[in-house]
Amino acid sequence: MTEAAGKKTMTLNMGPQHPATHGVLRVELELDGETVVKATPHVGYLHTGIEKTAESKLYYKVIPMTDRMDYLAPMSNNLGFCLAVEKLLGLEMPERVVYARVILTELTRIASHLVWVGTHALDLGAMSMLLYAFREREMILDIYEACSGQRMMSTYFRIGGLAYDLPDDFEKRVKNILKVIPERLKDYERLLNDNKIFRSRTIGVGVISAEDAINCSLSGPCLRGSGVNYDVRKANPYCGYDKFDFEVPLGKNGDVYDRYLIRMEEMRQSLRIVKQALEGMPPGPYRVHAPGIVLPPKEDVLSKMESLIFHFKIITEGFKPPRGAVYQAIESPKGELGYYISSDGTNKPHRMRVRPPSFINLSALPEMVEGRLMADVIAVIGSIDIVLGEVDR
Repeated sequence: MTEAAGKKTMTLNMGPQHPATHGVLRVELELDGETVVKATPHVGYLHTGIEKTAESKLYYKVIPMTDRMDYLAPMSNNLGFCLAVEKLLGLEMPERVVYARVILTELTRIASHLVWVGTHALDLGAMSMLLYAFREREMILDIYEACSGQRMMSTYFRIGGLAYDLPDDFEKRVKNILKVIPERLKDYERLLNDNKIFRSRTIGVGVISAEDAINCSLSGPCLRGSGVNYDVRKANPYCGYDKFDFEVPLGKNGDVYDRYLIRMEEMRQSLRIVKQALEGMPPGPYRVHAPGIVLPPKEDVLSKMESLIFHFKIITEGFKPPRGAVYQAIESPKGELGYYISSDGTNKPHRMRVRPPSFINLSALPEMVEGRLMADVIAVIGSIDIVLGEVDR
């Protein structure tokens, strides 16, 4: 208990073991009754040191660590890192690789948003939504497993292409998702959009203005919920996103409800991109031909001495990009995910730093909750959509 301005306030720790903080986050709340006077997020309970560890590993060995930052969007993490290294090396990807990456990262966006809408609704009392959302997510994880053999930590993208070619039934599986999920999204909206409890917990809650959102360096749905039209896929296109026809949904009020509506519409736009990419995917190799940098196909390793030698040298010694530094940003499900990589000409990154959207978006929590009720803290944290593996990377 403390006394401030003649009022008694109480300090309460929310977390770090708390189901509604979505990970090991501690929020120090100073309360006047049930009103939040001050909120201070404390991070670092899950610190993994991925960036520093990456500096002691060969480039291709860093990829599995990126899966473990935002573990709900592993292919997005893989893509950002691979694009950064490919930029450093000056590699141009075959069209088939580009289209495959677009399809899989947009499916990843949908899978991440499905986890978000299910857990966010659960935080606010709508329990059945979690079961419905995870049901659809399983369809996407089935594709992960078919492509890479893994359902979560896929490590499917490689520097120079893909780990393996797409499975034979890839098109059939993706078409099934394009058929099923749009109707399921309508079911979610019938459950939530006009639900009195859901609306009362989200409308006008956790409001942040466009100006404050920009000043806090927010990105992704948290920024666009305040009406700021910024999406890396449009602002700085990568993977040929400038060839695809899609819209960037924007909010008006910058509250929890707007951030919900935006993520729902983003899933529809992702399906729209996936459909275009699937229809336009050309034939061709699933990795670039770059001996000494990119692993040769397995069948060549087993039948050609030159390929066996290249395979052995890449696995044991890696490759050496030229000296220089690059920054590559992508639009992950949570916002702008950026990789800065500095090369000193050796086979390991000299420096690697990540711009994680979860960590930066979390900094706006005090702005959104101070002056509101303690119960609103739950709704606001959920609406930011943080993953602590990315906050404490």
